[in-house]
Amino acid sequence: MTTPAEDEDRATLEAARWLVALEEAPDDPALKARIAAWRAASPANELAWTDTSDIYDAIAAASPAQLAAGTAGMSRRRVYAGALGLALAACLAFAFGPDLVVRLRADQVTSVAETRAIGLDDGSTVQLGPESAIEVAYAGDDRRVRLLKGEAFFKVTPDPKRPFSVVAGDIQTTVLGTSFNVRIMAAGAEVSVRTGRVRVDNAISWPPVAVHLDPGSWTHVASNGKVERGVVPPEEVAPWLRGQIVARDRPMADVVDELRRYTPGLIVIADSVLRGRRVTGVYNLSDPVAALRAIVGTHGGSVREVSPWLLVAF
Repeated sequence: MTTPAEDEDRATLEAARWLVALEEAPDDPALKARIAAWRAASPANELAWTDTSDIYDAIAAASPAQLAAGTAGMSRRRVYAGALGLALAACLAFAFGPDLVVRLRADQVTSVAETRAIGLDDGSTVQLGPESAIEVAYAGDDRRVRLLKGEAFFKVTPDPKRPFSVVAGDIQTTVLGTSFNVRIMAAGAEVSVRTGRVRVDNAISWPPVAVHLDPGSWTHVASNGKVERGVVPPEEVAPWLRGQIVARDRPMADVVDELRRYTPGLIVIADSVLRGRRVTGVYNLSDPVAALRAIVGTHGGSVREVSPWLLVAF
């Protein structure tokens, strides 16, 4: 005899397999007929199909940050019921998602938990973070790099005649010679400086943004033009280079977004209240699951490791 929970998991896994088959052959009438017959065989099958399809559609249409917000309104039962299907559906969603466009544009791309040191023609270097991508556009006197995704730390060779700029969305950071970090976030970009001085501009917003940063200074420029600024010890700039997340009174959702680039699957914060809690601490990126437990545990949250591809915090 199987338990109701085991029956539910089996139905969910079957629903995920049907979804995979349908993705590969969307116009196959015989396949559609078999799926219809399976759904009609029992109410449990129909419920598993509905739940898994809903979560699959949410993944296909949203970024990881949007996914967390979208699933927060679901009941815990629905999050867990779709977990096995989610793991399979996520593979398809990301395989055919917007990352393909980024990869076609990029000169350098990293995968989950991968970092890469890149030397540029002028002697400058880029340390590319996990799940990140850049496009290098050097032309004449213009030294320009586009951060298409993720995070990168730059060490720029001084050349007064050739300013160096990094474009991340609508944000442009311009320097002559310095070291600094740029990170694309869910709604804007963050720049922090270890050495030297940089200027951060957003000419798209109104009024236009123009911020100067010295060593240890950081700024977050949102897509709507809102500017936040702060100061940390310069040695704490880009702690990911030494395998850490250093959080100082940051929203949990932002810290978890950073952690996502070090995990092979998805992280979903199912509790909207938990997602907004403020976090302070130092977390080890070499063990993302333990780091997530430490992050949410400070506010009484728990983490369920549903599969190697899905972590649910609640």
